[in-house]
Amino acid sequence: MQPPAGSAGALRVDKWLWFARITKSRSLAQKLASGGHVRVNKDKITSASKTVKVGDVLTIGLERRILILKVVALGTRRGPFAEAQLLYEDMSPPPPEKTDRPVVPAQREAGAGRPTKRDRRRMDAFREPD
Repeated sequence: MQPPAGSAGALRVDKWLWFARITKSRSLAQKLASGGHVRVNKDKITSASKTVKVGDVLTIGLERRILILKVVALGTRRGPFAEAQLLYEDMSPPPPEKTDRPVVPAQREAGAGRPTKRDRRRMDAFREPD
């Protein structure tokens, strides 16, 4: 498949994020860019009007993940998902693998930390012989 037309020149970063379907709306893309969650070639941007061009690398901090995208084409419209995927190359690291092992709470050594109820009763019995 060929990248969509419009790969020459430059495009606003908020518009590109919307075209590439990174955000659901253009206003959310503007908030993401002006909120400091987007970097263009390692430079943090604070304005949605910053332009991106083909070859730029965007680092986008989303809620639960970080996307690293290389701009391959600029696009001319917000098309279907298959068309939007042609606008970028995903260079994000893979998510960490989940293990099947259950998480075991930290175990303490005997005698360390707070005494149990049984230990407290033994200490009380030792201190106050009846």
